[in-house]
Amino acid sequence: MKTIKLTFVLLLAITTSVFAQKPSLELLSPTNHALLLIDHEGQMGFAVNGIDPVQLRNNVGLVAGTSKIFNVPTVVTTVAAESFAGPVFPEIAEFYPNEAEYVDRTTMNTWEDANAHKAITGKNKKKIVMAGLWTSVCIVGPALSAISEGYEVYVITDASGDISQEAHDMAVQRMIQVGAKPITSMQYLLELQRDWARSETYEAVNLLAMRFGGGYGLGLQYARKMLKH
Repeated sequence: MKTIKLTFVLLLAITTSVFAQKPSLELLSPTNHALLLIDHEGQMGFAVNGIDPVQLRNNVGLVAGTSKIFNVPTVVTTVAAESFAGPVFPEIAEFYPNEAEYVDRTTMNTWEDANAHKAITGKNKKKIVMAGLWTSVCIVGPALSAISEGYEVYVITDASGDISQEAHDMAVQRMIQVGAKPITSMQYLLELQRDWARSETYEAVNLLAMRFGGGYGLGLQYARKMLKH
């Protein structure tokens, strides 16, 4: 009887351990989503209020760099780049320098542009992470459209912005009401890394955070210097 009880306890412990290590399907991983960066261009950025432009650029750099480190399928789309909105932020161009791969449009809703729609859905990912300018137009449109087609949408709210804080906030609330999931730029980076034992991306993640991560980045720099790691 004691042997049977001991065996049961061991099996229970092993089973619990296995299930405890299984992450939620709600979490993002490098392979389960595509990233969509929408209209991070000069003309769109000029009118953004509610987030400091330096902070916005740092957050965008954090997101673009994260996608490059983890080889996330990424679509960069612009609106009237040659005639109106201008070039993408330098923080995107650094990681995605090939302008020929950008999808330029005239539509405010990226999802309504045939080439953009094909580029996004062609990544064959049911989860789509979005960030862009402006939140109330250029993010709400594709977010609601993608959700209506059965996609799971995550919006990086601090790598997006609008002409006022209220416009941004109301847009985020509207998207949440139909199922979009808000996240932040640093959350995006750390959710993809998730385990500091993942040595293949450890150094690149730390360097990216030190560059674009504000106070957190300073803390990493301090620790590396002072603790000799």
